[in-house]
Amino acid sequence: MRTDTGQVFRLEDYRPSDYLIPETELDFRLGDESTLVVARLTIERRPGVEKPVQLELDGDGLTLRRIEIDGEALDAADFDATPDRLVIYNPPASGRFKLLIETELAPSANAALMGLYRSSKVYCTQCEAEGFRRITYFLDRPDILSVYTVRIEALRSEAPLLLSNGNPVEAGDLEEGWHFAVWHDPFPKPSYLFALVAGDLGCIKDRFVTASGKSVELGIYVEHGKENQAGYAMDSLRRSMKWDEEVFGCEYDLDVFNIVAVSDFNMGAMENKGLNIFNDKYVLADEETATDADFANIEAIIAHEYFHNWTGNRITCRDWFQLCLKEGLTVFRDHEFSADQRSRPVKRIAEVRTLRAHQFPEDQGPLAHPVRPRRYREINNFYTPTVYEKGSEVVRMIRTILGAETFRRGMDLYFERHDGDAATIEDFLKVFEEVSDRDLSQFALWYHQAGTPNLSVTTTHNTATAKFTIELEQSVPPTPSESRKRLMHIPLAFGLVGADGKDMAFSSVEGATVEDGVIHVRKRKHVVTFEGVTERPVLSLNRGFSAPITLSIEQRPEDQIFLASHEGDAFSRWQAFNTLLTDATIAAFKSILGGKQPAFSADLTGLAGRIAGDGSLEHAFRALALALPGEADIAREIGKNIDPDAVFAGREALAREIANGNSGVFSQLYEDLRMSGSFSPDAASAGRRALRNTLLDYLAILPDGNKRAAAHFGSATNMTDRAAALAVLAHRHAGTAEAKDALAEFDKRYRGDPLVMDKWFMIQATAPGAATVDAVRALTEHPAFSIANPNRVRSLIGGFASANQTGFHRADGAGYALFTEMVLTVEKRNPQVAARLATALRSWRSLEPKRQAKARDALLSMQAKEGLSADLRDIIERTLA
Repeated sequence: MRTDTGQVFRLEDYRPSDYLIPETELDFRLGDESTLVVARLTIERRPGVEKPVQLELDGDGLTLRRIEIDGEALDAADFDATPDRLVIYNPPASGRFKLLIETELAPSANAALMGLYRSSKVYCTQCEAEGFRRITYFLDRPDILSVYTVRIEALRSEAPLLLSNGNPVEAGDLEEGWHFAVWHDPFPKPSYLFALVAGDLGCIKDRFVTASGKSVELGIYVEHGKENQAGYAMDSLRRSMKWDEEVFGCEYDLDVFNIVAVSDFNMGAMENKGLNIFNDKYVLADEETATDADFANIEAIIAHEYFHNWTGNRITCRDWFQLCLKEGLTVFRDHEFSADQRSRPVKRIAEVRTLRAHQFPEDQGPLAHPVRPRRYREINNFYTPTVYEKGSEVVRMIRTILGAETFRRGMDLYFERHDGDAATIEDFLKVFEEVSDRDLSQFALWYHQAGTPNLSVTTTHNTATAKFTIELEQSVPPTPSESRKRLMHIPLAFGLVGADGKDMAFSSVEGATVEDGVIHVRKRKHVVTFEGVTERPVLSLNRGFSAPITLSIEQRPEDQIFLASHEGDAFSRWQAFNTLLTDATIAAFKSILGGKQPAFSADLTGLAGRIAGDGSLEHAFRALALALPGEADIAREIGKNIDPDAVFAGREALAREIANGNSGVFSQLYEDLRMSGSFSPDAASAGRRALRNTLLDYLAILPDGNKRAAAHFGSATNMTDRAAALAVLAHRHAGTAEAKDALAEFDKRYRGDPLVMDKWFMIQATAPGAATVDAVRALTEHPAFSIANPNRVRSLIGGFASANQTGFHRADGAGYALFTEMVLTVEKRNPQVAARLATALRSWRSLEPKRQAKARDALLSMQAKEGLSADLRDIIERTLA
């Protein structure tokens, strides 16, 4: 475990390395406790570096066994080797030489799961961001692109499968039961994209013929006996490959494409060139073990990692400050893929919900940073919602500003110009400026400036002059190290909705640039006047969530009800109803704090029933619309002095009001949605199940709701319905016989399937109420729980901390105490996972004073721990700053 050195890396300090490594040859002789790695590196002085300078290579916990230059062993005085650095004082004056480095690794002892490790009898690598330096000494930075040839040797009985990047070259038997395989990747890549897998795994195979007629062999490798759960992943891969050709003109380039699913993995998946390594939760699925959400995630993440072949691999990042160049762009691409595969409006709503739930709190707290950070202490801590989700939104805004056709021409130029490059955000923006002849310098602030912009909006309508006026004022709140903000270019999609639900025409507009239904907000204040508007319209703003902003808009409740009933833009229709639900919950929260009984509008309750029964709307849309805003979402809107118990009580009061007011409609619709026949994970079927399960959650509030939920659980024929019913029982009827019996039955049925048991742990960890703290502690002793497996930890400890507002923020601080204990325990093995868990406390300052003090004490107790890893200390100190 690396302890914190205190070093801060700054974007402005970037400089090219003095040396390049155009060719890398790696020989692995795999052993559980001792693996030997021989690296033969072709080293060149970078053009322009005239004289020899000392060569410094990165390491991390390495043991050096041998070092040679051009076949000659180096004298001890010629170099200095520590576990974390190798310095060669006087490299050859010729400027090009062969450096041989032999290191010894212990894969089974590598609990951090970075570099080369062995888990579940499979050798596996994870090198992003800086894991390759745990394998051999190297210039471990993204702008060092090298062509790799890899030879792997292992006992055939232990590892009959030997995989690496690129294409297979040679394979054969060796003496004493050993065998070997050689792989060659002809495309230069940075070290973080290196991959190796060796073990005994099952496989499913397929082929894909590219647009140019090239035949590609596809393989997905999983644990033996689970091959039948990899079919949906393979189908998703084939669809991804075809879509990327059709939509972006990106064709696959190697002879093979392999995916390996492993159970112990820090991340969701990794895009290593030609050899993607996945957390098995994003590969394995069937109706018995996976929910509809799991199928959708598999489809999206398979696509995401495949799309990285061009946006990440063929064109990579110059440095880690440019991380959003590959991640934000590729998230945008996988969002577009999923929208085309499923329902575009429903997908967009889901994206925005995720952004608001995870990125908005980051922007509003101590961990806020620009989409392209300017400094970091630990790069692993910048794989954040800001880089991924907000980064995707920035790319989407470029398309909104330029239009789809010009955006595609910009992407074509980007691929043409930068194929084989380590590029920057400036390179990316420049291609769009060139193809559109636009200046994007103000827009570029979305990459360089942290914080969520807010637009304050007021409107007036003058019947006599037939003018409708919108007053807009933008502001960006201060964030850490950025107290003064510059004005943003905000593309604000809008509509003036008439009484018939259709957009009203206008004859002219003054005060801002308006193009294709988008107001381009560039100044602090705009007064935008639409002429020829004879009737007062209802203003619909930020349609499709055209910009990742917040709106402070003076709008009548009846206008929101009108939009929720008639708006043609599906996202804005959902947003209108969601705003009504949010406002009602906040009002209930305030009533409860004031000792009063919450009261709700009958119009809101009736609207919920009409939306539920509107057959013209997609089932999935109705499910999303009826799902109440989460407690964390409500807390974010309230802003400060949060009492999580009061938020929960207000939300529950609204849920009860809607359930009671629509019991007949909901009950009938619940029965009408009952499905028969074989299971299908398609979007329409998934939407139908989603709506029925949303209704179940409401109906469970009514008398005998526990019996209805138990019957739903007992009759379930797929994991989506079974898990939904279990959550309703555990959350709404905890302690009842029905809940206890369902939890016990689920445990008995699935104890041998770790991925399904993750759901069982998560459901219990997220059960609201003070008693969950003790339940979570008890579950850490359950035989199926493992502190060494990131998925188990994220499901139980992560679920408790990030998705259980009342339990985690228990008034006496017991939730924080348990969390602190578990984070420090996890950190001893896996600092990355511990650091990501610790971000659950990023919004501690928004709590009411007593909880705030206890949360701060928890952070201080972690900070005081001696020998804290760089990963965890960075998060804690920024959270406390």
